[in-house]
Amino acid sequence: MPVHPEAQTLLQALADQGMPPIECMTVPQARQATAAFVDLQPPAEHVGTVSNRAIPGPAGDIPARIYTPSGEGPRGVLVYFHGGGWVIGDIETVDRPCRTFANAADVTVVSIDYRLAPEHVQPAAFDDCYAATAWVAEHAEELGVDASRLAVGGDSAGGHLAAAVSLAARDRGGPAIAFQLLLYPVVDFDWTSPSINDNGEGYLLGRATMQWFWAHYLGATDPGDDPYTFPLRAQDLSGLPPAFVATAEYDPLRDEGEAYARKLEAAGTTVKATRYDGMIHGFLWTLGATPSGTRMVDDAVAAMRPVLTTTTA
Repeated sequence: MPVHPEAQTLLQALADQGMPPIECMTVPQARQATAAFVDLQPPAEHVGTVSNRAIPGPAGDIPARIYTPSGEGPRGVLVYFHGGGWVIGDIETVDRPCRTFANAADVTVVSIDYRLAPEHVQPAAFDDCYAATAWVAEHAEELGVDASRLAVGGDSAGGHLAAAVSLAARDRGGPAIAFQLLLYPVVDFDWTSPSINDNGEGYLLGRATMQWFWAHYLGATDPGDDPYTFPLRAQDLSGLPPAFVATAEYDPLRDEGEAYARKLEAAGTTVKATRYDGMIHGFLWTLGATPSGTRMVDDAVAAMRPVLTTTTA
């Protein structure tokens, strides 16, 4: 279908404001521009309690924000990693979506402010996210959550980190992860797919923008085919938790996300994969301007709830 009218209106508004492509900005400029996306989101929902705390990490404390719905626990928990190409974004950018997930799924959400590139190249972000997930599992009783109902999730680069943490948790014998929420995830470094070629310009996230993100994230490192850097290249995807994989029709990352969903399913993982026709990359951050995209949130919650509201131990 054509680009959704809501998405087209948003793209035109950004063009009218003269917003340059991210790859034409400095890193500080890109981070400052990202803050404006909060204004494109619906109003913040009230959550029972919201608290900030520091989680011990491999290179110092990791800032986190914990959203706990009202009512009795223990409940399931979603450890959430924000998007932004590993370079931009923070827990403020996804504060409103995390509130929505907490209320709609009746889960505690722990949002992680992992280290960003280029100051901290890979695997810094992954190391922080894995350590934070392990910490949540170890401190489940303190947090009022059930460690047997622990999910990881994220949007875009956050989806990449959630996929990588799921792989590492399997490989390292824990923590046990019950579900992975992958919203238009980055899972490979590939400039040849049809979606890259068809959607590489004009749809907010472009080929050049992704190249800019990857260059900052990798820096001078050469990870080879490391599956925690390129989950789609993992030789073995068996034994992974159920997944919800969302993709957007006009997203250069669409094909790699859908390929990952197929590869997970072929390895025996239960997968719910949904393409959101007419939508562009990043629409979780713009649901005030693209309200039709709230269907993705509804679908994600519907996929999570059966796993996270029933004890799996």
